[in-house]
Amino acid sequence: MTTPAAAPPTAGAPAPVLARGLLLVCLAGVLWGTIGPSVPLAVEASGLGPLTIGALRGLVAGVLLLAVASVGRLRRCWVLARPQWRRVVAVGVLTATFQQLFFVAVLWAGVSITTVVCLGFAPALLLVVASVRERRPPAAGALVTVVIAVVGLLLVSVAGSEGPAGSRPVVGVLAALAAGAAYGFSAEVGAPLSRRLDTLTMTTATMVVAAGVLLPLGLGLPLLRGEPVLTTDLASWGWIVYLGVVTMAVAYALLFTGLRTTSSGTAVVASLLEPVTAVLLAVAFLGERLSPAGVLGSVLILLAIATLGRRTQEPAPQ
Repeated sequence: MTTPAAAPPTAGAPAPVLARGLLLVCLAGVLWGTIGPSVPLAVEASGLGPLTIGALRGLVAGVLLLAVASVGRLRRCWVLARPQWRRVVAVGVLTATFQQLFFVAVLWAGVSITTVVCLGFAPALLLVVASVRERRPPAAGALVTVVIAVVGLLLVSVAGSEGPAGSRPVVGVLAALAAGAAYGFSAEVGAPLSRRLDTLTMTTATMVVAAGVLLPLGLGLPLLRGEPVLTTDLASWGWIVYLGVVTMAVAYALLFTGLRTTSSGTAVVASLLEPVTAVLLAVAFLGERLSPAGVLGSVLILLAIATLGRRTQEPAPQ
């Protein structure tokens, strides 16, 4: 079930509308870039593990979105989302899977390797998927864009990380690959769904599903191990609320709105603003220095996103 206002198709949409979709996805990437500096602060202040922080973040996002939808929209959200329940569940589960596997990969392989493998694999995978679906080689422009973006990602991530390597690098890389696949496919499945549902319905339904997956893993496992799952530190809850409201509820609302007029492959490349934002925040507030390689990588990612802007009038088929 769709409504006329919920999901305009990309075909024939004016250039300003398509460019607006790309801008919204870029903004989502910027908000996700604040996760890197925020999670360590939350973990340090609360004493909770990163998986628990992730679960509480999902809980905050789900409660907030349900509260917003309950103001005269909850029943409508249910009516609209129910016929699309398979895609809703798929996007929610894939989103939760991406987040949990990313955290695990960071622990096992380190931040830089996980970022490069996960975020670099996603656009490459979607490029292959599009080629198989269309039964033709990828367009030269799309291939160049992905290559430039991945090279920039490699430079930014390696230059911006001084942390130790993970304890299980091989398994960590496999987890990062799986996280990248989950991220890419969540955008692939979510793009057509975002054209059938309005933003509030889409975000509420999928994030509630994601929270339902994150909570048993992020809270159940620590409880079995005798680890804490709550904190009395108010500053920690401030960080958790920020992560849930801004980097999950708001960021995914921006992503889903952008996907209404932006292809999944384009959105995945545009969201590479996440590592660029994280590195710039580390330089501005954590006293880290950005090496020439980091500067070059940031420029390459911005260049790749600029090429996306030049091609927004011809979005890839979904």
